[in-house]
Amino acid sequence: MQQYRVGIIGCTGMVGQRFVTLMEGHPWFKLTAVAASARSAGKTYEEAVAGRWAMTSPIPQEAKQLVVMDAQADAEKLAGMVDFVFCAVDMKKEEIRALEEKYAKLECPVVSNNSAHRWTEDVPMVVPEINADHIRLIDQQRKRLGTKRGFVAVKSNCSLQSYVPALHPLLKYGLDKALVCTYQAISGAGKTFERWPEMVDNCIPYIGGEEEKSEKEPMKLWGHIEDGKLVLADGPSITAQCFRVACSDGHMAACFMSFKEGCKPTMEQIKADWAAFSGRAQELNLPSAPKQFLHYFEEENRPQTKLDRMLENGMAVSIGRLRPDTQYDYKFVCLSHNTLRGAAGGAVLLAELLCAEGYITAQ
Repeated sequence: MQQYRVGIIGCTGMVGQRFVTLMEGHPWFKLTAVAASARSAGKTYEEAVAGRWAMTSPIPQEAKQLVVMDAQADAEKLAGMVDFVFCAVDMKKEEIRALEEKYAKLECPVVSNNSAHRWTEDVPMVVPEINADHIRLIDQQRKRLGTKRGFVAVKSNCSLQSYVPALHPLLKYGLDKALVCTYQAISGAGKTFERWPEMVDNCIPYIGGEEEKSEKEPMKLWGHIEDGKLVLADGPSITAQCFRVACSDGHMAACFMSFKEGCKPTMEQIKADWAAFSGRAQELNLPSAPKQFLHYFEEENRPQTKLDRMLENGMAVSIGRLRPDTQYDYKFVCLSHNTLRGAAGGAVLLAELLCAEGYITAQ
């Protein structure tokens, strides 16, 4: 397979660090450049993350001596060094939108973990197993930007990654509504227990903006392209509550679902659909794609965050405890790794899809 030179913008943050670790040994991608704010620019990567490295694995050797570039001031230089960039920055949304379009207009594709462009009409928001066909929106986006290579593609919010894949194969039965409660790890806030001691032995019943994302973003994922534009899905309706819990990694969700009258599948049908489900990522055998995307546990006490978040290198979704409910038709629990499937890993899988489908090319 073709080799691609990769840059990481926002390389010092939690998700940026995860991107750096995922480039180590990747069969297609070679980490070539790293960038961050002016504060870190000019330092080696090892110096820039000294005292801040939050991963359990050590800093990859290939990254240690890379000199951190200024994401803003060095944009033109960085864009010329790489075939595409990953972006995971902590800035105001309008600043992120401007930065990502700046790189796109420099003919450098951007695969973004940020939320800033998720509702830009011609920017595809993609989970490769669910809506890989949405990458066709890039053709319209390139016309708007006046580019030949450059574009922005984004992944969806981390909270969705546990329950939307589980609900997706059941849409065919006439899924009507879902109630979701998410229990989200502190790494989703870019924190460790050392940096956020208040979270030890604690649960916070609020994550800013998360419930709106959890309810609305699935409608974009489940939408369809018509006359070159994305038409949002009008259901199933979702209501969500999101909690920050004292776990380092892994987002759990409790999900309740009802089907339209006369459409309810059996529990056996649901489990069979989960077991059989695969998408474009599996069809193309992408390097980061899990072999079994949805894994159902029959044990009554699974999935568990600590035991199951790293299933298939953190890229699978674990499901368990499917049973009838007194208010809804069924209820179940599900789990995904929030900085792998839910953030950097999901973006790497999206980049692999874009390469395999010819939207990112090596120069």
